[in-house]
Order: sequence, then structure tokens, then C-alpha cells
Amino acid sequence: MADNSKTEDTASDSVEAAKNASDKKEKLADQVMQNPQVLAALQERLDNTALTPSSYIETLPKAVKRRIDALKQLQVKCAHIEAKFYEEVHDLERKYAALYQPLFDKRREFINGEAEPTDAESEWHSENEEEEKLAGDLKNVVVIEEKAETEETNVKGIPDFWFTIFRNVDMLSELVQEYDEPILKHLQDIKVKFSEPGQPMSFSLEFHFGPNDYFSNSVLTKTYKMKSEPDKTDPFSFEGPEIVDCDGCTIDWKKGKNVTVKTIKKKQKHKGRGTVRTITKQVPNDSFFNFFSPIKVSGDGESLDEDSEFTLAADFEIGHFFRERIVPRAVLYFTGEAIEDDDNELEGEEEGEEEEDAESDPKKDSSQPAECKQQ
Repeated sequence: MADNSKTEDTASDSVEAAKNASDKKEKLADQVMQNPQVLAALQERLDNTALTPSSYIETLPKAVKRRIDALKQLQVKCAHIEAKFYEEVHDLERKYAALYQPLFDKRREFINGEAEPTDAESEWHSENEEEEKLAGDLKNVVVIEEKAETEETNVKGIPDFWFTIFRNVDMLSELVQEYDEPILKHLQDIKVKFSEPGQPMSFSLEFHFGPNDYFSNSVLTKTYKMKSEPDKTDPFSFEGPEIVDCDGCTIDWKKGKNVTVKTIKKKQKHKGRGTVRTITKQVPNDSFFNFFSPIKVSGDGESLDEDSEFTLAADFEIGHFFRERIVPRAVLYFTGEAIEDDDNELEGEEEGEEEEDAESDPKKDSSQPAECKQQ
């Protein structure tokens, strides 16, 4: 009987302790919920949750979610159709590249002095023609003297045409070292070649050089491999063809002329004898011509380090820029007109982004007009 009594007392004590603990939790919860800061934080969290699209989807009935999954299936099929569209665009680019080529060939002839344009071919009316005419009239004497000097020097073609483009375009000038410049002055043409029908999508850049003291190659090539199909693991990220890898070429440098390496001297001390000797070795050197020895994307799925990924992304961007801008519009990058257009376009985009930020930021003073961003 005594044991039963003890058991009942123990059970009663446990129930009482649990009740007291529950009462304390309720009181603590009441105190917390009466704190305005806690309530504000909870409300903000609830508001943010309500605004999250994924949280809204989770609240939908199962039948509705099923229909959404069906829409995603349709979206994947749309992505595959879009990929097919870009394949046909690539075929069209190849077709029209053949139509552009005779014009580019004539451009090369004019640049390199292989042919002279006729009066009709060289006739061009600029927007500032009247101002230029007035300025020309004021400088007649100087022009006559310069003309006589030009005839004496017998300038051929358009000197340093492609090299000037390299200097004008920041993306390219950043790659060019002082010792690259005399080599680039021998650059005579840059061509874009598209992959043939039935081959994997790609394009090649051909850099044509005249005879020079640096390497024996007449053409240096860079091929960019492209992918135009949705990723199986993330099909919704597909936005068109993307460059996925590239191949360079071997440059046959003449003896002592390789600007992509430099020779350094280093002193070594023998641990045992204590003697010192001087050794020489070659180490990589910054140069535009490293462009033809790109980092290779690993085929075994290994990821590149952050620096390598950045370098490769910059390489892809440069290749795309050559293909889309430099080669088709070379004369405008030579004169600087295309660069001004690019800058104006970029400024317009930045202004648009600033306006969107101002409209979307509720913390900004609404009493200040949008035009008064900065004085």
C-alpha cells in the first residue's frame, strides 16, 4: 500500500510540475507578444513570406500544382524549339557571311593598299560637311603643303588600321603590351568563319598577318565552340547559344622573338658546398598573343578555380565582341564613331537603371522630384 501511495504522489508531482512549466511558457509568450519590436519583426517576416512567389505556390491546391507542372513541361518544349530557332539563325549567319565577304575583301584591299577606291567609291557626305568645308578653306595653305609631303612619302593604304582599332577599344587595349605593338602593326585583316552545316556550332576568328620578324605564321586562328540546347538540369536558364570552350593555335615564333615568355635569372646556393650559381629560366609574360593559348575547359567535369573562370569568361566576351562588333564595323571602330555609339548606349542603360532604382526604393524622400538626383 505504501508503494502505491508513493507512486500516486510522484505522478501527482509530475503533473503539477508540467502544469507549472506550461503556465510559465504561456506567461513568457504573453510577455514576448506584448513587445512591439517582436511584433513588428514577426509582421515583417509574415509580409515577406506572403510576397514570395514560392510560398504562394505552396498554398495552392494539389490539382492546381499539377496543372503548373504541366505548364513547365510545355515551357521545356518551348526552350527546345527556341534552340532550333538559334540553329537556323546560325545557318543564316553563315549564308549572309558569304554575301558580306566580297565587301570585306575589298575593304582589305583598300586597307593594305592592294587597290585604290574609285571616285564614286570614296564619295562620302558627312553630317558636318559644311563645317568641314569652311575649316578646309581656312587651311588651304597647310593642306597643300601636307599634300606635297604625303605624295613624297607615298603612303600605302590605311596605315596601322587594325592596330588603331586595338588602341581605340578599351577591351583590347588592356591586353596589348608595348612589345606587342610592332607585331600588331603587321595585322592585315580579321575574318570570322562559321562552322559548316552538320558540324557542331562554332565560329573561328582568323588574324591575317603580313611577313614580319616575329613569327612565320601568316594566319593565327581562335575557334569558339558553342552550345545551343537547354541544360538538362536547368532547362529554364536557356537564353540562346553560349560559348562553352575555345581552341587557339601554335605560334611559330622566330628565335628570341616570343613575347609571351620572358627569361629571368635566378641565383641558387648549393646547400652542401655553399657555392652560388646563376640559372636562367623562361616564365610566362603578359601579352595579347596569349589570346591564342586559352585556358581549356576540363572535360572530366572538374571545376576551374575562380581566377581561371574569370579569365575564360573574359576570353569568351572578347571573342564575341570581335565577331559581333569589330569585324562587321571595323571602319567605325577605327574612326571612333562606333565607340561613341557604344558609350551613349551604355549611358542610356545606366540612366534607365538609376530611374528604376529610384522608383522602386520606398525609403527615398518622395518630396524630392526625380530630376533632382544630383546637382
